[in-house]
Amino acid sequence: MLTIGCHLSASKGYLAMGKEAVKIGANTFQYFTRNPRGGAVKPLDLNDVEAYRIFAEEHGIEKILAHAPYTLNACAKDDSIRDFALRTMSDDLDRLAHLPESMYNFHPGSHVSQGAEKGIELIADLLNRVLTPEQPTMVLLETMSGKGSEVGRNFEELRAIIDRVECKEKMGVCLDTCHVYDGGYDIVNSLDEVISEFDRIVGLERLCAVHINDSKNPFASHKDRHEKIGLGSIGAEAFARIINHPALRKLPFYLETPNELDGYQQEISLLRGLYHE
Repeated sequence: MLTIGCHLSASKGYLAMGKEAVKIGANTFQYFTRNPRGGAVKPLDLNDVEAYRIFAEEHGIEKILAHAPYTLNACAKDDSIRDFALRTMSDDLDRLAHLPESMYNFHPGSHVSQGAEKGIELIADLLNRVLTPEQPTMVLLETMSGKGSEVGRNFEELRAIIDRVECKEKMGVCLDTCHVYDGGYDIVNSLDEVISEFDRIVGLERLCAVHINDSKNPFASHKDRHEKIGLGSIGAEAFARIINHPALRKLPFYLETPNELDGYQQEISLLRGLYHE
């Protein structure tokens, strides 16, 4: 079965998100751990967490993905911004310990004129201060499109971060289809080659999730503007190949397209229709 969901608002709690997911035909979902443009976070309601876990087991919801706020920049030039990233990730992982079936995704960050090598060093340093062998949560580096001073613009940079992390067994990758296509990996015409390159450089065993988004921009534009499935430069035919590829088809897919719930419901239905059971 295709494991697919979309981005939901966490404002009403985990149980509410679970119910919304089921309502639109999803069997997983993604959410921001806190205000994505700030850092404010609501107190954790353990009763809500327990109610959600019972609901999720009853309805077959699995592998939900917690997304760090965009303000988390692990390789910022400013010490106070890096300290915020450290405190935020530490707190997020403490909270996610109550949801051991979840994963945690973050944008590696922007080196802000320090250079990619320095950015990689700072990101790995933060991870080495946060990750522990005992934590239940896998932490995922997201593939980026390469705009500005982003780190993670290619598979080599992701591998360089992982190589410096001590708790490598807690590290994985979330592949974003819009980002890699905008970043110069031709998943439309050369999907097999892109997957082989990822395997050679990073290792398919580290690929844990896929953000499934079309792109408003042409190939290798190094921008980051998501489009609805089938309406962008990647196209529905390419997504049919992506969700059915032997290396990807068993992974959880998360929509981040510009949609409301009814739009996500239509995309989930579309992708389920393209999936070969």
